[in-house]
Amino acid sequence: MDEKKKKEYNEYVKQVTPTHNLPLNMLKAFITGGIICVIGQAIINFCMAGGMDEKAAGSWCTLILILLSVVLTGFNIFPKIAKFGGAGALVPITGFANSVAAPAIEFKKEGQVFGIGCKIFTIAGPVILYGICTSALLGFIYYVILKIGII
Repeated sequence: MDEKKKKEYNEYVKQVTPTHNLPLNMLKAFITGGIICVIGQAIINFCMAGGMDEKAAGSWCTLILILLSVVLTGFNIFPKIAKFGGAGALVPITGFANSVAAPAIEFKKEGQVFGIGCKIFTIAGPVILYGICTSALLGFIYYVILKIGII
């Protein structure tokens, strides 16, 4: 009886589990990420044509891409882009901005403190935490390697 139930359950799981086309998903991610990069490069080129140096143009590019991501998240457009492009939309800084803006928008009805203040970093918080911890650990390892004289 147990084997029959397991087999039925496995068949059910196969039926309800969505199938994914990996090459198509990779193509969509490549195109989406490529478009974001082209927009970023266009912003940099525009800023540099306006007389900015490369560092300032890069900073403006970052700020504008974050702003665009947050605005598109606010109008519920970025989630559609992310659903289509997957990692192509979520890996660049636009995805990080979306991960901060989306919870803020979702929980704004709970108030400034208990809604936005408490929930704004629910998605981005672990990324920030582990990014800081990893960079501190790698910095310490680098310091030890320099002190030992390996490099």
